[in-house]
Amino acid sequence: MSTAFRSLAPFLRTARHGLKAAPINPLQSALKKQNASGVLNLYRTYAVFERSKPHVNIGTIGHVDHGKTTLSAAITKRQAEKGLANFLEYGAIDKAPEERKRGITISTAHIEYSTDNRHYSHVDCPGHADYIKNMITGAANMDGAIIVVAASDGQMPQTREHLLLARQVGVQKIVVFVNKVDAIDDPEMLELVEMEMRELLNTYGFEGDETPVIMGSALMSLQNQRPEIGSQKIDELLAAVDEWIPTPERDLDKPFLMSVEDVFSIAGRGTVVSGRVERGVLKRDQEIELVGKGNEVIKTKVTDIETFKKSCEQSQAGDNSGLLIRGVRREDVRRGMVVCAPGTVKSHTQFLSSLYVLTKEEGGRHTGFQEHYRPQLYLRTADESIDLTFPEGTEDASSKMVMPGDNTEMVVTMGHPNAIEVGQRFNIREGGRTVATGLCTRILK
Repeated sequence: MSTAFRSLAPFLRTARHGLKAAPINPLQSALKKQNASGVLNLYRTYAVFERSKPHVNIGTIGHVDHGKTTLSAAITKRQAEKGLANFLEYGAIDKAPEERKRGITISTAHIEYSTDNRHYSHVDCPGHADYIKNMITGAANMDGAIIVVAASDGQMPQTREHLLLARQVGVQKIVVFVNKVDAIDDPEMLELVEMEMRELLNTYGFEGDETPVIMGSALMSLQNQRPEIGSQKIDELLAAVDEWIPTPERDLDKPFLMSVEDVFSIAGRGTVVSGRVERGVLKRDQEIELVGKGNEVIKTKVTDIETFKKSCEQSQAGDNSGLLIRGVRREDVRRGMVVCAPGTVKSHTQFLSSLYVLTKEEGGRHTGFQEHYRPQLYLRTADESIDLTFPEGTEDASSKMVMPGDNTEMVVTMGHPNAIEVGQRFNIREGGRTVATGLCTRILK
């Protein structure tokens, strides 16, 4: 095992939020210190990640306070009882002080567990409208999702927006968990919630009639009460996830690319960048480039790799990985950049796009917009102010309107150079809502 890792602690996003599970054995215990400059001093003996089961990235989405984090905690508790996870309490997932104070999740939090058939990396997404930007990043990393809806409330604004965002970033399959059924005595009310959710899934292009809908109580499972709506329903939920959400085919043959979600320093070791690997395979000591958030390309080498909080020889498509890189300062790397194989990705400031403008019913704008509309672009983990114009030669461009529901071609000009490729999808947001979704069709600058 690399000597670098003997003083290197978990450096995925979980480490930043303190999502430390109880150690499986004493050798996995860790001592964590942080000095005044914010540099992490971490000490740990590392387990090695073994790819013995298919890996799937999943997450909980849904409206604020419907029980997403409670369900995430209940899943880890139930799987820990079977030796397939480390139990994370609710407070360990909502770790940031402002999250505990408000009782809501702000950042996406990563947890890990297994079933008999699969290994899962699970993202607990924020449901609060103010933090939808963080949810977009979490959803973009998912192969499938569990949408949580409280039986006492039914569908709510973020229920609908999360479904829309999940569809836009390519999530194909969703399982529904109707939570807090212990608070409802009327079976007809539960039937109504299920019927509404199936209709909503159909509205957003999911298979609402066939989608599994599980009704239970995450809190009852956590408290070891009423197993018929508690622990048994957690088992039923995970069985549905195993069966309904397909094992994704990973793009291992293309050049390596990982979008940077987080960056921090390890005292005496160097800088760590973390995120989800989009494509390809990366091994230790390989040369890489950091691209985006400016024209400069940073060339460096990966000296060690951690995947799912365990040391590993390589990182591959679908993994949530942390990469220890050589000779790069923390302040030189920013969220939204990409780690890529040398010479494979470049930064650009302008591209031609095929754009779909959401209707009012889809949560979009109520009115149209003209040239030089300046919303916010969400691209992988990057967000950037943009200027939208019509392609050169468009008739009456200065007075032409783009209306909700339109499919149109527009030129996107970004405020700073960002890593973008032809065929890449993106979202456009304004005033706390998604207003358009698009596809890069040609690089212009």
